[in-house]
Amino acid sequence: MYRYDTTDIRLVRERVEEYRSQVQRRISGDLSEDEFRPLRLMNGLYLQRHAYMLRIAVPYGLMSAAQMRKLAFITERYDRGVGHWTTRQNLQLNWLRLEDTPDILGHLADVEMHAMQTSGNCVRNITCDPWAGIAPDELFDVRPWCEVLRQYTTLHPEFMYLPRKFKIAFSGAVEDRAATQIHDIGIEAMRNPDGQSSWRVYVGGGLGRTPRVGQIVREGLPLDELVAYCEAILRVYNLHGRRDNKFKARIKILVGELGLEAFKAEVEAEYAEIPEADKHVDLARIAAITRQFQVVQPDAEAAVDAHRARAEVDPTFARWVEANTVAHRWPGYRIVQLSLKYHGRAPGDASTAQLYGIADVMDRYSRGYGVATYQQNVALQFVKSSDLSALYDALVPMGLATANIGTVQDIICCPGMDYCSLANAHSIPIAKALHERFLDLDDAYDLGPVHIKMSGCINACGHHHVGHIGILGIDKKGVDFYQIAIGGYAGTGPGDPARIGRILGQAVAKERVVDVVERVLEVYREKRQGIETFVQTVERLGVSPFQEAAYA
Repeated sequence: MYRYDTTDIRLVRERVEEYRSQVQRRISGDLSEDEFRPLRLMNGLYLQRHAYMLRIAVPYGLMSAAQMRKLAFITERYDRGVGHWTTRQNLQLNWLRLEDTPDILGHLADVEMHAMQTSGNCVRNITCDPWAGIAPDELFDVRPWCEVLRQYTTLHPEFMYLPRKFKIAFSGAVEDRAATQIHDIGIEAMRNPDGQSSWRVYVGGGLGRTPRVGQIVREGLPLDELVAYCEAILRVYNLHGRRDNKFKARIKILVGELGLEAFKAEVEAEYAEIPEADKHVDLARIAAITRQFQVVQPDAEAAVDAHRARAEVDPTFARWVEANTVAHRWPGYRIVQLSLKYHGRAPGDASTAQLYGIADVMDRYSRGYGVATYQQNVALQFVKSSDLSALYDALVPMGLATANIGTVQDIICCPGMDYCSLANAHSIPIAKALHERFLDLDDAYDLGPVHIKMSGCINACGHHHVGHIGILGIDKKGVDFYQIAIGGYAGTGPGDPARIGRILGQAVAKERVVDVVERVLEVYREKRQGIETFVQTVERLGVSPFQEAAYA
């Protein structure tokens, strides 16, 4: 992972002290709440339904064991013993006192972390394929490019007051595991016909009130022109994006109103205005950033697949290996996903004890590193196959070895009305009820990959629009109702585009949600052909048979 240099350390430290002064002025009354609000938002602090919430930046989801222990310590000392992992690979703390937040940011700075630009109308935390650097299908490691773009956009004076928040995601592999097509800018590695590495750039994706799938604005962009080209896009958006209506302020609206070709012409014109010398990232800079990543190398002797013997006699362990581990580019290694989707807890929540435990297994089994995924789980990237058995035994007592990754139990869910002041309805109780209904892992495996994604309001923090089954909470005269859609999909690349789910019909009362989802899945069981997935069945049949069953 990237390690701070002296400039990074100074920037974050000075920012903490600047914020400390702002908090003192707010507490003393020298700043009103209206004056303080934009200042706290720039540092990731929200005033939510019950308390202050802090969103901690985890660039590309990468963490060291020391950082994970610090997060555990903060949840223990300043929160209520729980941290919540989000779809932007960040960690949120939901029960903070304002006067403690400068000290929290100071603790984060101690381990090269911060909360800058995790909120506000700026470029947010840049996300990335969690398997970057270790995926068997990777074209090249995009993380140094993520980092150079992160550095360029951090506190950039031109892009700190955009029309609305702005999200960027990177993928460096054949399969897109970062949902790049639903971001304001999505960046994918590609190969030109001559074999040279380059970029494919999507623009205008996004969910929320007006969901849109991103469109390709440029293919074959030279690697070293990435930052300048993104700057040109941001300039066009900053100049022409709507500021009179926050619901129409995202770049997807601008792209839609202009049309892709007209928007592209604006970007190319802006790009032409950038001096030639400023269009190219110095590759020596990329090399220097790459050196600041602590590059992990495999052991001289490949790990042996000793876990196979246990898997033959222990079906529970075998199921975990199959569901929760992923192929690695190094022979004899596996990527291991720790499920944060377990009975009775909100999806994405991890207790203080679990965070400490994760840090310990990161040190013992994964070279001291881990990564947050946008599915609200945590993964270990460098696990020897010979350590899988011991790792599993360590995870079981922590409640982190449920073999449900990618199943109907692996629900994505925002905090909803339990915490968020923007929410219209509760989401966590519905997620718990769904987990309770589909608790049988045999049934979950029989269904295959079914991704349920839920949001408590139209802002779509739970990515419900691209859920195989998407659930949106809405308010009807003070009562929670839920709109259900099917067939959504985040996409895996240009040949497999993202799709927005199709709404089944009128919203249903909360006590009906689980039954409706079960009826939808029963139609799938009855109608699927061979190894057809849920999404494939929906594409073949359309919405009607599912709709009829849901509202029977």
